[in-house]
Amino acid sequence: MSAPRLRATPLPGIGVQYDLVTREHRHLSVVAHRDGARTVGVYRAEDPDTCAQSLRLTGAEAGALIDALKPSHHSASLLYTTDLGLVAERVEVAAASRYNGRVLGDTRLRTETGASVVAVLRRAEAIPSPAPDFRLAGGDTLIVIGTREGVDAAAAILQRTGRE
Repeated sequence: MSAPRLRATPLPGIGVQYDLVTREHRHLSVVAHRDGARTVGVYRAEDPDTCAQSLRLTGAEAGALIDALKPSHHSASLLYTTDLGLVAERVEVAAASRYNGRVLGDTRLRTETGASVVAVLRRAEAIPSPAPDFRLAGGDTLIVIGTREGVDAAAAILQRTGRE
């Protein structure tokens, strides 16, 4: 079987559309929007030019899907957090979050939940091990590690709006 071909088409002012035809001759497309969002389209088998289903994902949702589709490489030195009862997740700081523009220490995430922020993804930059005085911004994606309950609690704290 030959390697699948991925065709990229620039969409001026929008982003790039990637098209893939599977081994079963199904057409799948992903539009990578300039704002980080992704639109996934699945086309009808009987008419590969007609989109049967379309789904728009935020940048964070697209990142989670990428993680599910392409798990990290296997290495003897790689620490599998699930073996230890820990999870690592991406948590987005929304523009409406009360912590947008405030420093990481104000969240009290580690104190309140036991979970730790190990990195912040901002645009095309990764900031590892952010200090408590690191200023958060709407759209930041935090890589949070901890127990399932701790990470869920950290996400809930970060999703609080200024009105709560």
